[in-house]
Amino acid sequence: MILGIGNDLLRVQCKWASLVNDVVIIRSCTFRRTRNGYRKTTYSADEVDALAAYCNELDRCFLIPIERVEGRPALALRIAPTRNNQRRRINWADDFDFAATLRRLQGAVAQLGERQSGTLEVTGSIPVGSTSDLQLLDQGIDVVGP
Repeated sequence: MILGIGNDLLRVQCKWASLVNDVVIIRSCTFRRTRNGYRKTTYSADEVDALAAYCNELDRCFLIPIERVEGRPALALRIAPTRNNQRRRINWADDFDFAATLRRLQGAVAQLGERQSGTLEVTGSIPVGSTSDLQLLDQGIDVVGP
């Protein structure tokens, strides 16, 4: 998927995330067929700029910059504190929330809504009313809807 943020394009690989106890697991590897069979590889900055992942159990999307997963087969995002109270080197799910990550990248966040045809369109901003339609259009984000 390609995300347009202002005048920039962001190459995003979409993934499915699983919830295991209090941890969202995002597998950041790919299996490619070669003449010698299947080959497992990880994504690099040469291929993508970020991974987007949807967790059905939480009904949430996450956006992870490639720098956080490059060369790693998976990333674990915590949704609750650890049982041993570890705080260092924890990837908190809220820090990679799709809307929050976009907000950091562009300053204003556009919500994607679904058209009846099944394609996505921008339908507003978070928080609602935080930006005007003209501000979003100035950033290159097409605004549709009420």
